[in-house]
Amino acid sequence: MPPPTRTVSRLAATCLALESLLVLFGVLAAIGLLDVPDATVWTAGGVLAGACLLGAGLVRTRAGLWFGTGLQVVLVATGFWVPAMFFLGAVFAGLWVWFLWLGHRVDTEAAARDAAPPVDR
Repeated sequence: MPPPTRTVSRLAATCLALESLLVLFGVLAAIGLLDVPDATVWTAGGVLAGACLLGAGLVRTRAGLWFGTGLQVVLVATGFWVPAMFFLGAVFAGLWVWFLWLGHRVDTEAAARDAAPPVDR
């Protein structure tokens, strides 16, 4: 994975911040579906949402991108407890991959444009 560029970092942080909200909504669904104490569900969801927010702050580094990628796997795996999370986790994992690709492409094209000689008109 190449080092994150400015646009990659911004898009990745946005994805992870939105995922923290998804986790909190998933907690609400899990409370109605699971036969475990509410405090346990809130604690697990809070830790996962906090990890997403931590990852959003770490995406400026290559290790932060790997951390975010690992969170995508964990988020999809929450589907074992809340089945809708298989779909929603896959959607956000797809967004994660697309944002990494798109951010790299935008920054590469911007660098090429900045390096090109000026055009006289």
